[in-house]
Amino acid sequence: MKLLLDTHVLLWAAAEPARLPRNVQALLASHDNELLFSVVSLWEVAIKSALGRADFRVDAGVLRRGLIDNGYLELPVVGAHALALAILPPLHRDPFDRMLVAQAQVEGIVLLTADPLVAAYPGPIRRV
Repeated sequence: MKLLLDTHVLLWAAAEPARLPRNVQALLASHDNELLFSVVSLWEVAIKSALGRADFRVDAGVLRRGLIDNGYLELPVVGAHALALAILPPLHRDPFDRMLVAQAQVEGIVLLTADPLVAAYPGPIRRV
């Protein structure tokens, strides 16, 4: 199964895996699953880190290198993802989360999120 991690789940998986439920840790450790991160998450980390947000104190470049070194695949943003935003219901206002939802829907990838608003979207989204 292909799994796309939202930004917070991605940060927890990279730096604080104990924050994730055991079943999610098992999903991430399973060689049967393909793990992906979106460039949207790197963008979010870079912006919020530069703003001094305490929950985003990580270098986006170091994060990216670590993810790639650990077998994660990078998901770029393409036009179809941007167009999918137009049909998303207005459940969530965060542009980063909305793009992650659009990417998951377009690509048919399961999005893992801890955010109940993101999890309310239709499609391949699983709340952790």
